[in-house]
Amino acid sequence: MDFVITIAAFVVALGLLIVVHELGHYLVARFVGVKVLRFSVGFGKPLLRRVSGPDRTEWVISQVPFGGYVKMLDERDPDCLPIAPAELPRSFSRQNVVKRAAIVAAGPAANLLFAVLLYWILHMAGTWEPLPILGPAPAGSPAAEAGLRDGDLVLACNDRAVRSWNELRWDVLDDAVSDGVVRLRVRGIGGAERVATLDLSTQGAGDVDAAWFDRLGIVRGAGAPVVRGLLPGDPAERAGITVGDRIVTIDGAAIRTASEVGLAVRPAAGKRQTWEILHDGVRRTVAIVPETVPIPGGKAIGRVGIDFSQWQRVRYGPVAALARAAGQTWETSVFSLRMVGRMIVGKASWRNLSGPVSIADAAGKTARLGLEAYMGFLALVSISLGVLNLLPIPILDGGHLLYYAIEVVRGKPPSARAMEMAQRAGVGILVLLTLLALYNDVMRLLS
Repeated sequence: MDFVITIAAFVVALGLLIVVHELGHYLVARFVGVKVLRFSVGFGKPLLRRVSGPDRTEWVISQVPFGGYVKMLDERDPDCLPIAPAELPRSFSRQNVVKRAAIVAAGPAANLLFAVLLYWILHMAGTWEPLPILGPAPAGSPAAEAGLRDGDLVLACNDRAVRSWNELRWDVLDDAVSDGVVRLRVRGIGGAERVATLDLSTQGAGDVDAAWFDRLGIVRGAGAPVVRGLLPGDPAERAGITVGDRIVTIDGAAIRTASEVGLAVRPAAGKRQTWEILHDGVRRTVAIVPETVPIPGGKAIGRVGIDFSQWQRVRYGPVAALARAAGQTWETSVFSLRMVGRMIVGKASWRNLSGPVSIADAAGKTARLGLEAYMGFLALVSISLGVLNLLPIPILDGGHLLYYAIEVVRGKPPSARAMEMAQRAGVGILVLLTLLALYNDVMRLLS
């Protein structure tokens, strides 16, 4: 069933984002008066075909789903010939360079605007996000050396207010790519505030994989040992612990943070423990036997079924949500370009490049989490698609925009021979990038 959900989520995402991209080209082409002959989702042999509109435009779904195109009237295209004299003013090649550039840029722009729309809806509806509470930093990590402690609540990152764990991760990563210094203003378990300076020079953003934050020492914690939720039928609920209870001691050892509860429970599988609980200001003692949970390697850990996580619903008004959506899209786009630049100059690993397998996997995971997570995934991929197409690589939209920039400077377009050679080079670059992305996908699966 999970495989079916993954494939369905990937197909829906791919189809939707392709339609959005090509719709941008189509709408601007129609707006400036260019005749559109075909709107195709996919390449190759048409599977479904419908003709409509005053220009008898073909709407097609083709057999190779990776991409799409908008075919416009163009006297340079042999398939469009012959063209009636009355139709020549509507040819793409007859338009001035500004109109041609607008048509080409409209596809990536549509993807970026679609991301803004998705983020706008999400920020207005509100998203459930964990509070930016830190867990215990591993010894020797940059976070530990900066003096960050278990249970610290992050209030600001480089003077930017932080409201959620996701905001914290993004701000730290953005500063890492910029080679900046991260100053975190935090509030400790006791309520005192302080500023910790995080040195990223030993980590950078060369290989931003899933363990990058772990190596940095920025791991999510749960703050004070106050029960936020209970798993039905698990040892904690059976012992009479209720939501809102605070764990004071376990076997006589004082408990200050939720992480310390886990440290005490995990090695005590099947062993009786005595817990002191603070319930409505009254202390009481309960006996708990953590259940045994097998883990890889033939070992086992203890579990009692308590959730200490603190979540909040982050919601904005329409205007603030739109501003935040636009800002989030811009920041993600700039971050993507920075990462591409760092990979080109060797400051970031090409292992950060993901292919269709990783995207499909992410599509399935977010779809199973719910509509909110899936919409966030769509926005992120839409931004990636828009930024990718703006890169000055021949065959992509950015390559065509480069041709038009040369045309503006020279007063005439590049020669047909030069563009043909550039197109071949562009195809080669895309093939290499695709193979590298697939290789990275396979290595992630194997690891």
